[in-house]
Amino acid sequence: MNLVIDGTVVAVGVDGTDIEPRLSPRPYLHPVRTLGGTTVTEVLPADHRHHLGVGVAVPDVSGVSFWGGRTFTPDRGSVLLDNHGRQRRLSWRGDGGGGGVEELSWTGPDGGELVREERRLRARPLDGAVWVLDLDTALRNTSGRDLDIGSPATNGRPGAGYGGLFWRAPIGPVAPRVHGPGGLEGEAALHGSRAAWSALVGDAGGPWTLLFHQPGGHTDPWFVRAGEYPGVGPALAWDVRLPVPVGAVLRRRLRVAVCDGHVGDLAGLAAAVVALP
Repeated sequence: MNLVIDGTVVAVGVDGTDIEPRLSPRPYLHPVRTLGGTTVTEVLPADHRHHLGVGVAVPDVSGVSFWGGRTFTPDRGSVLLDNHGRQRRLSWRGDGGGGGVEELSWTGPDGGELVREERRLRARPLDGAVWVLDLDTALRNTSGRDLDIGSPATNGRPGAGYGGLFWRAPIGPVAPRVHGPGGLEGEAALHGSRAAWSALVGDAGGPWTLLFHQPGGHTDPWFVRAGEYPGVGPALAWDVRLPVPVGAVLRRRLRVAVCDGHVGDLAGLAAAVVALP
């Protein structure tokens, strides 16, 4: 399962079946590359072994971890629990190279299905040095009971509201710069904000720029890391748990411009990304 633009493989889809259970096995994209060939994702890094390229990772679905690693608890802090779920690819329907639809089953430690996901992926060129990845996920509660989504933040760890669509970028010689609209700069300025877009500008393996936008009317708070490690994603449960009633469908979408070099006009790039149909 590859995403291809004009004969060039820009993203490789991995089913994740070889991932160890305590890392919450799941399908993911890696490597994702610029059109010039620079890799802009990371997998199984030493700092967070459960970070797997680009995918959908949720730390707490009614107590089940689809994020991997330790779970933050109010009484004991971060501990390793036997609560890891897995996402299993059921099917992939490609559209000839540029994208397709992936169906996944999210199961808990007991093997019972909690969520059935339809994930749409599409890669398309924007200009000679930029392409755009569109990820659209629909999570249906198939458990037969009401579920809710949480995060370390909802369990008592402020600022750690991660979970949802998540992009882990590679570590370079220096931390990537973080930018947003209206002159916003720095991790602290974007982390937790509902900015229209956020961007990482880095140098791992060569200069690159990643610009993130949430189309479709959703403006979840951005979870942004740059100093400790580079990673970005809209947060489903930033500070309060998100209910998902039985049979309900939770939809989210993320659009990412993948660029060679350091883009000077980020506002112009954002406008082009937003204008895409």
